[in-house]
Formats: sequence, C-alpha cells, structure tokens
Amino acid sequence: MRKFLMAVGGGALAGLIASTQIAGPLLAQEGKTQVNVYEQLDLFGDIFERIRAQYVEEVDEGDLIEAAINGMLQSLDPHSSYLSPDDAQDMRVQTRGEFGGLGIEVTQEEGFVKVVAPMDGTPAEEAGVLSGDFITHVDGESLLGLTLDEAVELMRGPVGSEIVVTLVREGEPEPFDVTIIRDTIRLTAVRTRTEGEAVVLRVSTFNDQTFDNLKDGLAKAAEEAGGLDNMSGVIIDLRNNPGGLLNQAILVADAFLEEGEIVSTRGRNPEDGERFNATPGDLAEGKPIVVLINGGSASASEIVAGALKDHRRAVIVGTKSFGKGSVQTVMPLRGDGAMRLTTARYYTPSGRSIQNLGVSPDIVVQQPRVAAVADEEEETTTRTRSEADLRGSLSNDSLTEDEIRQIEEDNAKAEEAAKLRDEDYQLAYAIDILKGLSALETDQ
Repeated sequence: MRKFLMAVGGGALAGLIASTQIAGPLLAQEGKTQVNVYEQLDLFGDIFERIRAQYVEEVDEGDLIEAAINGMLQSLDPHSSYLSPDDAQDMRVQTRGEFGGLGIEVTQEEGFVKVVAPMDGTPAEEAGVLSGDFITHVDGESLLGLTLDEAVELMRGPVGSEIVVTLVREGEPEPFDVTIIRDTIRLTAVRTRTEGEAVVLRVSTFNDQTFDNLKDGLAKAAEEAGGLDNMSGVIIDLRNNPGGLLNQAILVADAFLEEGEIVSTRGRNPEDGERFNATPGDLAEGKPIVVLINGGSASASEIVAGALKDHRRAVIVGTKSFGKGSVQTVMPLRGDGAMRLTTARYYTPSGRSIQNLGVSPDIVVQQPRVAAVADEEEETTTRTRSEADLRGSLSNDSLTEDEIRQIEEDNAKAEEAAKLRDEDYQLAYAIDILKGLSALETDQ
C-alpha cells in the first residue's frame, strides 16, 4: 500500500515541476485551487463547531467526523466507504469465511438497498431472499434516505434474534415481509458434487479458502470417478456469487488456463496498472468447462467468467452478470478504522471493461420460476406408448444382455437428468452442453 501511495504522490509532484518550467499561469491556478480547498476546509470547521455548540441535542463529536468522512467517500461511488474499527474487524473476519449475520450481499441503487446475492446455506437464502430484490424496510423502519452502512447496521444483531425485512420483487404486485433468524455464517467457499458424469463446483464466494477448496474438491471428485478421463467435464457454478478477493479470482481462473492474461487493472495513473497472467497447468486437464452466471454474479465472479470466456476455455451459460468492474483497496487508518476506496477498473483479457455492462453468456438460459407440481394422475396420463407396449411386437435379438443392460442404464441416467431440469433448469442445461462437448472430443 505504501508503494502505491508513493507512486501517486510522485506523479503529482512531477506534474507540479513540469508546470513550473512551462507556464507560470498554471502555477498560479494551482495556488488558487489550494486556497479554495483551504477555504472549504475552514467552512467545514465552522459547520462542525456550530453543530457541536447549537444543535438541539448534544452530539458525539467522533460520530460527526465519521459521518462526514463516510459521506465524502460514498459520494464517489457505491463501493467506497469508511469502515469504523468494528466494521474493519468484521470485514477481516468475513474474508476468513466466518461471521455473524443474515448471509446477504447488498449494494445501493438510486437510494434503495438492492440484494446482489444471498449466500449459499445462509438464513437469507433459506428465507427465500433472491438476487435483485430490493429491501425497503427492516422491522418496519424505512431504509430510504439511509447510507448503505446505516442500512446494513440495522440488519445486524445478535445470533438467534429475529428480523423482518420488507422486499420489493420484480413480478410481485406488492411488497411483502420475510422473517429471518440471524445466525453465525460459516461459508464453505466451494461445494463439490457430481451430476452424472459432470463435476459441479459450486463457488459461493471468493475468500481465503476458495482456491484450496476448489482444488481439493476437484481432485477428490476425479479420484472417486477413477480419473478425469471418466468425467464429461467441469461445471463452475458462479450464480449469486457476489465476489470477494481479487487474488482468489485470479487463482481460480489460472487453475483452468495454461497461458495468457487473466485480468488487468487500470487506475487513475497509467503506471499504476497491473496485468495478471496464467501459469502452466490445467486442473481439468483440457476437459470441457461450462460456467454458470446470473445477475447475482459480481466482481471476482466476473473476472473468472470473463477470463475463461475470452480464452474460449469455457462456455458461459445463464444470464448477464451484475456488472461490477471496479477494484476496491482497503487502506488502514489511524484508530484501527479503514477506508475502502475504489482505486482501479479491471478489464478482461480482450481489454473490455464490464463496468455496468456485465459478462454476457454465450448461451442465454433463463431460470424458470418454480411451477406447481402436477397431479400424479396427470403425470400418468401423459406417458407415451412405445413399440414395446404393443401386444405381439417383435423382440430385439440383435443385442447382447450387456448391451441391453447398458441401454437401460443410459435411460435411467436420462430420466435422472430430466428430474434435475425441474429442480435447476440452468444446471441441467449446462450438463447437456458438457455431454455434447464430451461426445465431440470422443469422436475426434
């Protein structure tokens, strides 16, 4: 961090020297600007003193200063903010993967609190909170006019306590209340399972554990399958993943790339830009990859999806991602607080910023709303008849018992895949794509 700040300062100093050598009026203008800044700071001091002396109630001076600092930072963009000592400690705990709360990532949009994503296995997800929901009230108290940190503070509370949040959801005619019980949030960054012959890596966040969880989970799944050769490929599920640590996103993308750029960052000054490149080695050993994204996939998730898409290492499936293409640097401050400041934009290997645009999927697949379960009678009446159901049909004498058994196993797998479509249509679609890509590999 010291190196970064020194580089910025050095650039400003060099500019001042150049102005002195070339144009006197520019130096005068610089001096006038500094005078204006000091006048504004004097104005701030006057206002602070009047509030402290004349406000109708006694105020806490420290709270006033913190509110002023936070207002200054939040006027820049939705992601810059001041972190009090307690908030800074909470953030450090969250990056280690365990903290107390609802398990929900939020941002602010035109003064309203918007859900980026509920985290897997948390009270918010279990209560039915969805990405894209707007939170208008907490325990009946309106959030309109509050800063994001103030709104988050209202949602905090002791583990085991109850909170009622009022949600506005697209497609719902009226706001509705959801009751959530606060809990200790223990995040498993990556959950691994197999669906048929596909390895599904569900990445819920990018914290200190993410890459290690992913690497160990993939290795275990491959071992249980008797090797990656017996797998059709890998599905990286980044849906509703709000992001996290930049270095973990780089490690995850690097895990499936042999070479080339993963991401670049560009700050205010060109010399502050950085490029991060892949190192040799592919954990999937060249097997096909499908990445699932949606509107809740943000920041670090978009870095991974964008890198794998630009290198044509994966097929991106789902809906457009959130579009957070900025990097925040957390800078420690005196008194154990911290400042979260947007210091750079990041760019995918093709040189494209996804800020406000998001990563577009190669194949757009909407997740349909859960439909009502059909009656058993209706299911039985829709069953189709086949040649084998006809009385007196000829038997198939060209297949061995082993071949017949294999066909029956394949049919059973297909029926299981059909069930998955009812539970998670996007994931089922991704598995079908892997099957097709795997079949092409086999033919070659």
